[in-house]
Parts: sequence; structure tokens; C-alpha cells
Amino acid sequence: MTVPLTRTPPQAPAPATSSAPRLWQIQVVAGLGGFLAGVNTSTMDVALPTVSRHFGASASTASWTLLSYMLVTTVLVFVFGRAADMISRRRMYMSGTALLTAGSLLCGLAPNVTWLIVFRCVQAVGAAALLCNITTLITDAFPTRRLPTALGINVTVAAMAQVLGPALGGALASGLGWRAVFWFNVPIGLTSLIWAGTILRPGTARSDGEPFDYLGAVLSTLALGGLILALSEGGAMGWTSTPVLAGLTLFAVFTPLFLAVQARRRHPLMDLSLFADRARSMAYLALFLMAMAYFAVVLLMSLYLQAASGMPPYKAGLHVLYVALAMAAASPIAGRLRGRFSARALSSTGLVLSAAGLFALSTLIEPSISSTALTACLVTVGAGVGLFMTPNTSSIMGSVPAQRRGIANGVRQTAQNAGYAVSAALALAIVTGGLPAPAKEAAYAGSVSSLSPRTLDLFTNGYKWALLTLGSTCVLALIASLSRGRGTSAN
Repeated sequence: MTVPLTRTPPQAPAPATSSAPRLWQIQVVAGLGGFLAGVNTSTMDVALPTVSRHFGASASTASWTLLSYMLVTTVLVFVFGRAADMISRRRMYMSGTALLTAGSLLCGLAPNVTWLIVFRCVQAVGAAALLCNITTLITDAFPTRRLPTALGINVTVAAMAQVLGPALGGALASGLGWRAVFWFNVPIGLTSLIWAGTILRPGTARSDGEPFDYLGAVLSTLALGGLILALSEGGAMGWTSTPVLAGLTLFAVFTPLFLAVQARRRHPLMDLSLFADRARSMAYLALFLMAMAYFAVVLLMSLYLQAASGMPPYKAGLHVLYVALAMAAASPIAGRLRGRFSARALSSTGLVLSAAGLFALSTLIEPSISSTALTACLVTVGAGVGLFMTPNTSSIMGSVPAQRRGIANGVRQTAQNAGYAVSAALALAIVTGGLPAPAKEAAYAGSVSSLSPRTLDLFTNGYKWALLTLGSTCVLALIASLSRGRGTSAN
């Protein structure tokens, strides 16, 4: 039996000792953790061709330097979300920071691409422990009237990680080599660890006496892992290959089994009553689809500008900054507007903007695309994402009681990360699916422009279809957002 969630739970007030300066200190701690977790994905978006060329990696192996991080993070952030309700938030945050920092150091020492993927997984375990805690720390600390602003700042920090990530990834890979892309994280991680140890109080578990659902953790890992494995390898190996079929089988078998087990557990890993509220369920669905729609844009465009237009990594990184810059500008604006407009209205408006930008980009993409047109499209996509994220997050987190915020945020972060992983895997599969094997490797190495005109046309056509698919996914997210209804607890 699950613990029910009320439709309009009271917002837990900030502790009496949480003065304004302390609240913003917690905001800084959360921001450092979010930046550290986010920058590890965005730097690799631009540095991937350099890493691929260094190791002479195959197309599949090169893609897994990206997808391994997202796969492990997606699977574990859900499990850690529940654990965050059972143990000290401080302990979870600091353990994640330490592990992510150590993993970054090891990535920079990797002797081959296989070890690099292994160490990326170590990074991802730490990132999962961080991501399941960041929004919850903020929600626990800030009172209701200040929560949208605090969450807006949090989204802005995440956007800034995407702003600096591509530029840093390109500059470091071009100037100091790909290993510096990972070593850059170490001083940030150490700073975050020291600051968290100083600011965060030890605290206690929020769900004392409740056992951890180990069976649910295993079943959810098999189901999510199978799905992302299948999507990741479908384009490279074929949709009827053994790994893809095995992944789809795992997902098909263990998803219903996981849901059946959760429905019967007294203390489940995932409280199914989270989805009893239609508005909250639609907010989760819209988040997954929005993440799936926009995440691959930076990766796709940075690869395209290097592979088809022959740009160096640092210049490609500068061109794709506009997505994150627009997100960073729009997020705090959305936080201020939250008091005047519903989450449904703001989020849906953001989805309309992003869909328009994606569809426009799909019609304009070509090796000689003008900087003005590219910038306009990327700014539109990023502004839409920023306008969507803040009100959607505050509507979810503000509609659950304090003792269930960890798992509510775990589900939210899992939906978002699953969208990221599916976005990258699906977009890469569409882009490279019609290319011969040598051209696939050239695409990841950033050298398609040296191939035949026909191959370049196939590559560009794949991009058109990928962007159309992402735009269509954004339309589905819009339908989900509008379906949450009016005047509900997560609206």
C-alpha cells in the first residue's frame, strides 16, 4: 500500500533558523552541485570528436562516451531519490560530490576509450546522488512565496552549465587536450565539497523506520536500463540486432512487473499515488517530452558544425551557446511571472516557442547556414525551455508533502534524464542511420566534410529528419501540458 499524497499538501515552512543569508548559501551549494553535474554532459557534446579521433573509436564506442553517463544517471537518480528521503540530504549530497570529482580525475587519466567509459559511469553515480538532492534542498529551505524565484535561479545555473560547457569543452579540447575537459571539474568539485560541509546541517532522515525497496530498485534498473540500451544501439547496430532486442525485452518484461510490485508495497520505491493527481502526472509527462525534444539540439549542432562545416571545436562551442544563454535569461523571468500566471500557461507558452525554433531549424539546416538564422533558431528553442522548466518544476515540487519530496524529485529528475538519454540516442540514430559505416565514424570524428557530396547530403538530410522528430516531440509535450487542466494542485 502506498502512502497517499493529498492534492493540496501544505508547504513545509523554512526552519526558524533559516535566515535570508543562510537560504542563499544553500542556493549556492545547490548551484555548485547542479553546475558540476550539468557541465559533465555539455562539455562532451563539443569535445566528442576530439576524444573519438584520439582513441580511433568506432561510432558505437564514441556514442557510449556520452550515453554511458546519461544511462547510469537516469537509472540511479530514481533509486537515489527514494534514498534521499531515508538518509541525510547532506550525506547524500557530499557523497555524490566526492564521487563525481574522483570520477572526473580518473576520466582524465583513462588509458583507452573502454576505461574512459567505465570512469564516466563512476562520474554518473555521483551525478545521480547530486541531482536527486539539489531541487529538494531548495524546496525544503525556501518558503512558498520565494520558492519559484529560487527554483528559477536553479534552472538558470543549470543553463549556465550548458552555456559554459560547450565553450569550455571546445576551448580545453582545442588548447590543452581532451583530458583537461575532465580535470577542469576537479577544483569545482573540491570547492563544492568544502562549501557543502560548511553550510549544510547534518539533518536526519525524513522517512525514519521505512525499509528501502531493494526489489523495486533492481526491477527499475533493469527496465530503464533495457530501454535506454535499445534506443542507444538501435541506430548503430540495427533495430533487430541482439542487444537492441534484449534491451526491449528487458523493458517490456520488467516495467509491468515493477509497477505491480510497487502497487503492493507498503513502502515502495516509487509512490504510485504521485500520479493520482492528473495535473502532476501531465507535468511529469510534459517534462519527459520536453527534455527529449531539446536536449539533443546542442549535441547535434555542435557535431554538425564540426563535421559538415569544418569548424574547430571552440568555434562550434561558441555557436551553440545561444540555447543555454536564452535558457538562462528566460528562467528567472518565468520565476517572477509564476505569481501572475499558472504553470500551465507559462509552460505551454514555452513549448510553443521551442517547437517553432526546432521546426524552423529543420528547414534551414545546411553546411552554409547563416549565423543569424542559426542564432535566431537556437535562441527561440532555449527561451522556450527556460520558460517551461521553472513553473513546471515548482508545480511538481510544491504539490507534495516534505517527507515525499525526495522521491517526487527523483521521479522528476528521472523523467528529465530519461528524456535526455532518449533524445541523444534517438537523434544520433536518425542522423547516422542512413550512412555507411566509414561515414558514421567520420561523423563522430568531425570530418564528414571531407567525404563525398552525396554522403554530406545524406548527413544533412538525417539532420532534417532528426530536428523534425524533436519538434514533433515538443508538440506532444504541449498537448500534455495543456491537458493538466485548470485550478489543480500541480497547476
